[in-house]
Amino acid sequence: MKRVVITGMALASPLGSDVSSAFERLKVYKNCIQHWDKLDEYERLNTSLGAFVNGFEIPDHFNRKVRRTMGNVALMASVTAEEALKDAGLLGDDIITNGKTGVSYGSSSGSLDAILDFYSMCIDKKVKLLNSGSYIKMMPQTTAVNISLYLQTKGRLIPSSTACTSGSMSIGYAYETIKNGYQTVMIAGGAEEIHPTQVGIFDTLYATSCKNNTPELTPAPFDKNRDGLVIGEGAGTLILEDYDYAKARGAKIYAEIAGFATNTDGTHITNPNKETMAEVMRLSLSDAGLSPENIGYVNAHGTGTVNGDIAESCATEEVLGSKVPISSIKSYTGHTLGACGAIETILSIEMMNKNWFAPTLNLNNIDENCGNLDYIKDCGRKIDCGYIMTNNFAFGGINTSIILKRI
Repeated sequence: MKRVVITGMALASPLGSDVSSAFERLKVYKNCIQHWDKLDEYERLNTSLGAFVNGFEIPDHFNRKVRRTMGNVALMASVTAEEALKDAGLLGDDIITNGKTGVSYGSSSGSLDAILDFYSMCIDKKVKLLNSGSYIKMMPQTTAVNISLYLQTKGRLIPSSTACTSGSMSIGYAYETIKNGYQTVMIAGGAEEIHPTQVGIFDTLYATSCKNNTPELTPAPFDKNRDGLVIGEGAGTLILEDYDYAKARGAKIYAEIAGFATNTDGTHITNPNKETMAEVMRLSLSDAGLSPENIGYVNAHGTGTVNGDIAESCATEEVLGSKVPISSIKSYTGHTLGACGAIETILSIEMMNKNWFAPTLNLNNIDENCGNLDYIKDCGRKIDCGYIMTNNFAFGGINTSIILKRI
């Protein structure tokens, strides 16, 4: 089996659109949630909050022809993929186009506006809004396909459209692909563009925060007075490589992926299952050959919903014990859906390498129903550790757990 390392990272996020500035923004201890005026147009929509990408710039060479098949979600994915390859020192390298590089990437869906264009055909009985790129923008594999087309990769293409685990699942599948010798390099990650319809999905489940007049106070993962999640947007791309190949070419290495696991609940499509959440963490530890006490920090999925926070934290306590430090980046960025697993992996690596871990914002009174854990709150914490875990959970009962090793 091959060792798998991360050699390139890039993101577009509410915290910022380069890795170092996004990391530094965590130290400000302020979230990125805003009132979204557009949501006020919709009757019976309870929330009017969102979190938007900050500082994202589209390079000039992404001209009209290049963008013909790209909605916003594919555009963010493709731009960050190029930046991540540049960061890894692989942009323009023959390995990208010779079949030894693959793409593993996902989002919850394709571009929502493109989907609405097809819907208009059914309502208006006209195809005036459709063109040759409409379906490519709409399809759930739009991020993976557009990255592959733009960079001219010829290796494996693994699209994931697994809602809130799209990003983490893509990283995990990329890891397994290199580990088993199928590819030398993988471009992996997740992206999501914010849209009112996505907000509506969670609002109908009474899962969104309604602190519309105090956006700075929400979301509040694990807090007794939390009232739901806030939808955000963004993209995160990581370059994974065979360790021996990376070392031979003198690449800088950010971290090693030590373990990965995924499973499904098989019980309810939206309600989380503590038992299978715990099991996916055990499976990830087993894949890494580690004991629970080896994990020095957990990046929680931590959405700020009642059922999700309780199930996740109790599962974490069951597997890792009560002393493990834990916090949620979603308290800063909101829930970036298909992008969250990738964005959080990137920022978790930065925190691990800098020996500084961000607190969960708005965590003032820990819910007594949540697990007994070492919640990082109020301010950041210096922790020197060799292994960290990042977990994500999604509709459909889909669970993922990634273990990262400091190099």
